Amino acid sequence: MKVLIIAEHKNGQLSEPTREILGLSLGQAEVHAVAVGEGGESLVGSLGERGVAKVHLINSPALTSYTGESLGQALGQFIQQLAPDVVLAAHTPQGRDLAPRLAAALDAALATDCIQVSLDGGQVTARRSVYAGKATAEVEFTDDSLKVITVRPRTVNPPEPDATRSAEVTEVSVELPGQKTALKEIIVSDNVRPDVTEAAIIVTGGRSLGSAENFSIIENFADSIGAAVGSSRAAVDAGYRPYRDQVGQTGKVVSPQVYIACGVSGAIQHLAGMRTSKHIVAINTDPDAPIFHLADYGIVGDLFEVVPQLTEAAKKRNGS
Repeated sequence: MKVLIIAEHKNGQLSEPTREILGLSLGQAEVHAVAVGEGGESLVGSLGERGVAKVHLINSPALTSYTGESLGQALGQFIQQLAPDVVLAAHTPQGRDLAPRLAAALDAALATDCIQVSLDGGQVTARRSVYAGKATAEVEFTDDSLKVITVRPRTVNPPEPDATRSAEVTEVSVELPGQKTALKEIIVSDNVRPDVTEAAIIVTGGRSLGSAENFSIIENFADSIGAAVGSSRAAVDAGYRPYRDQVGQTGKVVSPQVYIACGVSGAIQHLAGMRTSKHIVAINTDPDAPIFHLADYGIVGDLFEVVPQLTEAAKKRNGS
């Protein structure tokens, strides 16, 4: 079986969600990876050390500032040439854009936001969350057609690199005629904290914070432990935080090692976005708040008193 991994990268570095995909149980599959755009050459060593047999580099002037359209066309052409059995991508904004494009263009089967993928001989199975994260469903592909699968970040442990392994490199040419879309501007966020979809620790605040200014309590705590700052939908709707920080069914789905919910009641829509977190800590004045039913650790108390104490404790532990 031949597996192709779409390698996301930025500034010459392989993305963490892509590293995690390489930790899947791929059995005896022949593993390929494809890197699109400038900087792909710098990924070869990292991919080879993690089990990729061959790395394919696609570069073209049309891909300097690529769009979903151009990237989808480039990968679609290459996938037809390579003829893999399975295409794997991270369930990131790029992966969520690409996967349905590729599945539609190549008449492939599609399974998105999977938390587990396994290859056993010629059989491919995937597991994904359903019913707002209350259950999981096993997806079994019933024929030999191409399978496109996206994997949720933070659900698979990345493999340790092995310096004795290396990958073969090939350069791929593609044609990208008549693009209907063009990238006009990139607006870089001034947020220095990690994105919630990639962070190992997330500290989330709810509407009970009362104002955007009061979110500084959450930010100070997050900074003291190297965490991302998340928000409930209610806090976003109230204008306390930008949408990019929203965790939940209508926001971002996250799976960090530690999720700390401060003043978040735990509505079902919010739980759907963070239920798969490895360890959940809840701070709330209401002992009957739904979040406590899911939490591994709970503190019944006022976040305005508890969170600053946690911040001071973290700073002391860090020696600052």
